[in-house]
Amino acid sequence: MRDVADLSIDTHKRYYIEHKKDGRIKTKAVGNSSGIINITIVTLILLTIYGFLTFDYKDLNLATAIVQTLQNLKVMFLKPSLTHFTFMQGINAVIITMSLAFLTTLLGAAIAIVLGLFAAKNLSNIHVSNSIKGFVAFIRAIPTVIWVLIFAISAGLGSVAAIVGLTFHSTAYLTKAYSESYEEIDEGVIEALKASGASFWQIVFQAIIPSTRNYLLSWTFMRFEINFTNAVAMGAAAGAGGIGYELFMAGSFYFNVSEVGFISYLLVGFAIILEFISNRLKNNQLA
Repeated sequence: MRDVADLSIDTHKRYYIEHKKDGRIKTKAVGNSSGIINITIVTLILLTIYGFLTFDYKDLNLATAIVQTLQNLKVMFLKPSLTHFTFMQGINAVIITMSLAFLTTLLGAAIAIVLGLFAAKNLSNIHVSNSIKGFVAFIRAIPTVIWVLIFAISAGLGSVAAIVGLTFHSTAYLTKAYSESYEEIDEGVIEALKASGASFWQIVFQAIIPSTRNYLLSWTFMRFEINFTNAVAMGAAAGAGGIGYELFMAGSFYFNVSEVGFISYLLVGFAIILEFISNRLKNNQLA
């Protein structure tokens, strides 16, 4: 067994040993990285405190604001009601939002399956792989709502801009996920197929897709859940309609907190259904 001195030489870090009362020994690394992390955390805490102290509250009474917020939350979640649309109209609005999420996920997945093949390092040229991964990383770095607003410049605010923006970001997200799944394939399987004279697309359909099918399905459904959340926001930000638009109108135009509460419960209900379906799919894959 190596002692602490040997461990310190191997890792170029300093260690200290803490003896617990129950006989356990805790070893913790102390280096430059941990010091930088601690300084960063302390700095952020101090900046947060400074921000609260110097924020312009415009003569707002904090105690009164807290009380009013709690009252609004009480009305929102304990007295949900509908005023400007019926229950069936609300269900229809959620279905519209879910349809938007499904369509953009389907389009993004179809494109990403192909792009992921050329982004995987074990299937493509290293330069092509790095170029595609760099491009999709740039797309993912920009929030979905920004892409929707960018495309709204040419397509105008509405469902078209929402579909293109969500599909654009979904393609980048799934390309990264799919390519990493492809890279997990055993190199021996690919080499054996190449040695037997299999073409690129034969390797894809006989080895790559069957071996990664479960991972692709899991990543795709995860993106669908993300797109459902984004589609709610796009209903308000991009005028894409659906339940997001109703939520925006209830919260900002009518200021009807009871209706906001009802919409929130409706969204939670559909989110639970999606989670149930996701778990069933995972269980079927493992079976």
